[in-house]
Amino acid sequence: MSTPDDSPAADSGGRRRVAHTRIRMAGRDPAEHHRAATPLELLFDLTFVVAVGTAAHHSAEMLAEGHAVQAITAFVMAMFAISVAWISFTWFASAFGTDDWLDRVLTMVQMIGVVVFALGLPAFFHAVEEGDHLELRGIVIGYVVMRVAMVSQWWRAARESPDFRHVGRANIRWTVIAQIGWVALGFATGLPLGAAFVAFVLLGALELLLPVLSQGRAGGTPWHPHHIAERYALFAIITLGEGVVGTVASSGDLLGGADGTHWSADAVAVVVAGVGLTFGMWWVYFATPFGHILVHRRGRGYLFGYGHIPLYIGIAGAGAGLHVAGLQLEHHSKLGDPAVVLSLAVPVGLYVLMVYLLHALLLSTTDRFHSLLIGLTLAVLVAAVLLSVAGVALAVCLLVVMLAPFITVVGFETVGHRRQRVMLEGLRGEA
Repeated sequence: MSTPDDSPAADSGGRRRVAHTRIRMAGRDPAEHHRAATPLELLFDLTFVVAVGTAAHHSAEMLAEGHAVQAITAFVMAMFAISVAWISFTWFASAFGTDDWLDRVLTMVQMIGVVVFALGLPAFFHAVEEGDHLELRGIVIGYVVMRVAMVSQWWRAARESPDFRHVGRANIRWTVIAQIGWVALGFATGLPLGAAFVAFVLLGALELLLPVLSQGRAGGTPWHPHHIAERYALFAIITLGEGVVGTVASSGDLLGGADGTHWSADAVAVVVAGVGLTFGMWWVYFATPFGHILVHRRGRGYLFGYGHIPLYIGIAGAGAGLHVAGLQLEHHSKLGDPAVVLSLAVPVGLYVLMVYLLHALLLSTTDRFHSLLIGLTLAVLVAAVLLSVAGVALAVCLLVVMLAPFITVVGFETVGHRRQRVMLEGLRGEA
C-alpha cells in the first residue's frame, strides 16, 4: 500500500522529482503505527476557528438582545453545518489521506470554502433574527466550494483504489444529490420560513445518512481509530478556544482606570470563571480514551462521529454564554441575570451529559457512580441559576457554574479512573 512515508517518488536515478509528488490514493492501513494528525489537517482545522467564533459571537449578540429562540435556532443550525463539513473531510483524510501535492491543493480549496461559509454566517443570523426568510446563499456557496473539492477527492479514491471504487462512486453520487438540494434551498425565492426550516432539517438528515447510503457499516472505509479520536480531540480543543475568546470578550471592557490596568471584581471573576470552566471541560473530555475504545468498537464509528455534534454545540455554546455574561456586566444586554446564567449553564450541562452518554453507548455499559456525578453536576448548575434568581451577584454565579465540570474531574481522579480501567479490561476481554 502506498503511503506518504513509504512511497517516495523517484526517477530512474533514485532522485525525487518533487518533494510531494503524486501518490496512488489507496486505502491506508487502519492499524498503522504512530498515526498522528498531519500539519495539513491542523491547518485545515484552523479555518474552522473563524466559523465557530462567528457563530458564537452572533448568537451571543442575539441572546443579549433578548431573541433567545432565534439565537439558539441559528446557532444550532450553524454549528450543525460546521460540524458536518469538518466531519466529511476528517473521515476521508483518515482513510485515504496522501499528503501529496494534489491532496494539499484540494484541501486548500476546501479551506477556501470554509472561509466563504464563515463569511455567509452574519447574513444567516440576521435573517433568522428578522424572521422573514432563511438566508443561506453565502453558506451554500461555501459548501459548494468544499463539496467540489470533496467530490474530486472521492473521484480520485474511486479511480486509484479498486477496492473502494464502489464506495467512492456512491459517495460522489449522494454528495452531489445532497448538494443539489442545498443549492435549491439556498437560492429558492419566496419560500416560507417554516418550509425552509423543514427543508433544512430534511437535508440535514440526508447529510447524516450519506455515509450509511454510500458505504453501509462504519467499517466501510479504512479509517484509523486512534487517528480519528485524536482529530476529534483536537477539534474539541479548537472549539474550547472559543471559551477563552468568550472570556476575553467578556472581560475586555471591564477594566477600570484611565490606563486600563485597574481590574474590577467582575473582571477578575469573569477571567477566573472563563478560564477555569474551559480548563475543566478540557479535563472532562480527555478522561475518556476514545481511541482505545474505537479499536474494539469500530462498528460504532457513526455513533462516535455524529455524537460529537451536540458535544461541540455545548462547547461553543459555553463560549457564547461567557460572551453574554460580559455583555450583561457591561450593561449591553436586555436579559436578566438568571437568563444570563442559564445561557452558560445549559450548554455546559449539555456538554457534560454528552461526554457521559458517549462513554456509556460506546462501552455498552452504565455506571452508578457516573449517575452520581451527573446528578451532582446538574445540581451545581441548577444552584447557580437559583442563586441568580435570589439576587446573588452575577460574577459569583459564574464562579459556581465554573465548578460544574470539576465534579467529574474530582470523581474521575479519585474513584472513576479505577472503575473505568475495569470497563476497559472487560472490553479487551471481549476482543
